[in-house]
Amino acid sequence: MRMNLEAGPTRREFLRSAGLAATALALPYGVRGDDDVSIPGLVQKARDTAASDQVTAQKLRGGVHVLMGAGGNIAVLPGRDGKLLVDAGFAGARPQISKALAGISADPIQQLINSHWHFDHTDGNAWLHSEGAKILAHVNTKKHLSTDTLVQGWAFTFAASPAGAIPSEVFTGEKNLEWNGMKLELKAYEPAHTDSDISILFTNADVWHVADTFWNGYYPFIDYSTGGSIDGMIRATEANLKRATDKLIIVPGHGAIANKQDLAVYHELLSSSREKIAAMKKQGKTLNEVVAAKPTAAYDAKWGGGFMSPKMFTGLVYEGV
Repeated sequence: MRMNLEAGPTRREFLRSAGLAATALALPYGVRGDDDVSIPGLVQKARDTAASDQVTAQKLRGGVHVLMGAGGNIAVLPGRDGKLLVDAGFAGARPQISKALAGISADPIQQLINSHWHFDHTDGNAWLHSEGAKILAHVNTKKHLSTDTLVQGWAFTFAASPAGAIPSEVFTGEKNLEWNGMKLELKAYEPAHTDSDISILFTNADVWHVADTFWNGYYPFIDYSTGGSIDGMIRATEANLKRATDKLIIVPGHGAIANKQDLAVYHELLSSSREKIAAMKKQGKTLNEVVAAKPTAAYDAKWGGGFMSPKMFTGLVYEGV
């Protein structure tokens, strides 16, 4: 999602003073942006504008492609077994996604893997299932899609998904499969962005989809409501760096295709921001004071252009340290 929203921490400070901070994790109340959209309207706006979003296809390696612009980055592996997709994007972007998929090959859609449960990665589950896709995901993705789930950071409760949109096959830990002659290694993270994050390695192609554990060029959203944390994001990035090689093509959940060096820069951003914000919080500084100190200033020009503004990202880190 690309939405410039500015965070106002005054409401959060009020909640904390009233003893309600625990129920307001990462909730940027009073947020307004240039387009005058508040956080409670973010989800609906993203869905409403999906039909006009431009979807572009990029060929990577070993037959793997990526679609960008319809929510989270969608990996596509065409072939004789039918198309395999990693993530479903926004439901409203179906026409553009369908057109982009047709441009890759005429193979039918047969398999969908959800990298985690968030709507910008699963909103299209129902229509892809109707096209023939079986859905595979982490067990917690199925759990969150099967019931009404509140995301405090978006001030939005997602209704339980229809039966066809819920994964029919789930796993914990690791899972391997072979598709179109490609060996895929699926591996669950410890809670990071959420408690349902997985990575998908296309082993023959050295292409690795690490989903929303990596936002390339944007401050990440962290969903404290469903198990995410700044420390978990840092641990996941460290695990990604240990596994990455110099020749590996890395597909982030959002942003441009990346490599190990890009991932290292992202790790430095997370670690440095956490260190600075934690030190100020330990000194007793309020969120307002920390935001005013602009602890992420060195990164804002490059990383602050997404829907997570520097203020909002600072608030998320502050809440988790």
